[in-house]
Amino acid sequence: MDVLKKVPVREQAPDVRNKNFDEVCLGYNKEEAMEEATRCINCKNAKCIQGCPVSINIPGFISQVKEGNIEEAYKIISQSSALPAVCGRVCPQESQCEGQCIRGIKGEPISIGKLERFVADWARENNIKPEGATEKKGKKVAVIGSGPAGLTCAGDLAKLGYDVTIFEALHEAGGVLVYGIPEFRLPKQSVVASEIENVKSLGVKIETNVVIGKSVTIDQLIEEEGFDAVFIGSGAGLPKFMGIPGENANGVFSANEYLTRSNLMKAFRDDYDTPISMCKKVAVVGGGNVAMDAARTALRLGAEVHIVYRRSEAELPARVEEVHHAKEEGVIFDVLTNPVEILTDENGWVKGMKCVKMELGEPDASGRRRPVEVAGSEFVIELDAVIMSLGTSPNPLISSTTKGLDINKWQCIVAEEETGKTSKDGVYAGGDAVTGAATVILAMGAGKAGAKGIDEYLSNK
Repeated sequence: MDVLKKVPVREQAPDVRNKNFDEVCLGYNKEEAMEEATRCINCKNAKCIQGCPVSINIPGFISQVKEGNIEEAYKIISQSSALPAVCGRVCPQESQCEGQCIRGIKGEPISIGKLERFVADWARENNIKPEGATEKKGKKVAVIGSGPAGLTCAGDLAKLGYDVTIFEALHEAGGVLVYGIPEFRLPKQSVVASEIENVKSLGVKIETNVVIGKSVTIDQLIEEEGFDAVFIGSGAGLPKFMGIPGENANGVFSANEYLTRSNLMKAFRDDYDTPISMCKKVAVVGGGNVAMDAARTALRLGAEVHIVYRRSEAELPARVEEVHHAKEEGVIFDVLTNPVEILTDENGWVKGMKCVKMELGEPDASGRRRPVEVAGSEFVIELDAVIMSLGTSPNPLISSTTKGLDINKWQCIVAEEETGKTSKDGVYAGGDAVTGAATVILAMGAGKAGAKGIDEYLSNK
C-alpha cells in the first residue's frame, strides 16, 4: 500500500452514469475504509478538526474505523453532525477538513469525506441511531425550515432536552437537500429521508406545508403558540437573473426551478407527470456547484449541454470534483463567454443566445480578475433552453412579517456568527437566510451555533 495515495473510490463509468440518475460515487466497502483509515497519522494538533465547520472529532472516528469499530465511529461523528451521510457526499472537503490534513503536505490527504460517508451508510444499514436526551427541559423551540441549518439546530436542541418543532413550507422535509441537489449526487430516499428520520428519532416534530409569514408569523409562534425561542433556517430560495433582453422567454429557467422540478417533483421519472422542457440543446449560465448540478441533470434528460461562464476555468467556483465529473460525462464548457441577449422565435420560445467573448483584466473586489468584453466578439449559440444559475437570495416574506427583525441590503437577516442571535429577542437565525447561498456544511455550522445560542438564552432566561 502506498501511504501517500488515497485508496481509490469506485464510481459508475462516465458513459453509463450520464444516462441514469443512480449515484455516481459508489463509496468504500469496509475493507477499503479500514485500509484508507490506516493512512491517518492521528495528529495531536488535528488541523482537520479546525477545518470542519461542525468540529467533528475526525482523528477519533478514523481511529475507530481503523480498528473496525464502525458503531463507535458513528457515535463519535453523531456527537457533532446530524447529517453525516449527507456531508460525506456533498461537503467541499478539499477546502475544509482534507484541505488542512497534514498527510496532504507530502501526498494525498486522507479521504475524510468518503470515510464519513462509509460510517454513516454502515450505521443506516445496521439500524444504528443517534443517542437522544436523557431528561427534558420543558421548553419549546420553533425551527423555521428543514434544510441543513434547521435540521442541525433541531437535532442539537433535542439532544439537549428541548421540545422542538420544525415548520417546513414545502410538502416534503429536507430543504435544499431534497429540491436542490440531484439524485445522482445525493439519493433522496436511502440517504436524505433516513437522516431526517434520525433527527425525528431524537423527538423532533416536523410540520410540512406551513409557510411562515403566511400560515403563521414568528410573532404569533412566540405570543400565541407558546414557543420560548425561534431559529430561522429558511435558506435562500429566491433566484437571481441577469436582467438581459429576452430573459422572460419560454424555455428560460432558474436553476432552482429546474432542479426542483427534477429532484423534488421527480420530472426525471417516466411514472411522474411533472413538466420539464425536453430540450435538445441547453445553456447553463454560471459556474458554481448548482450550475454543475443543473448541467448534469439536463445532460441526463437527453440534451447537449453547455456551461457558459464569463471567467476562465481556473476561476470556476464549483468543486473540482463536480467540474471533473461534468467534463467526464460530456458537458461542454464555454468559458470567457458572457450572454447579452436571449433570442426567441415568433411564439416566444428560446431559439438562441447572443454572447460576447471576454478576457480577464485586473482583480475585482472578490480578488478574482475582472472579466472585460472583447470588442467585436459577438456571436450566437443556437439553443432551445437556458438555465440561469447566478445565485439566490433569501425570500423577504419572513423578514417583512416579523417585527423588529433587522436585515441588510441583500435581504439577509442580520445575526451574530457565534450564536445566531438576531435583533429580535428570542429569535436566532443561520445558514443561507443570513449569509446568502453557501454550502450545506456551513449551514450546518450555523445551525449548531444557533442551538448553542438558544440554549444559553433559555438557560439564563
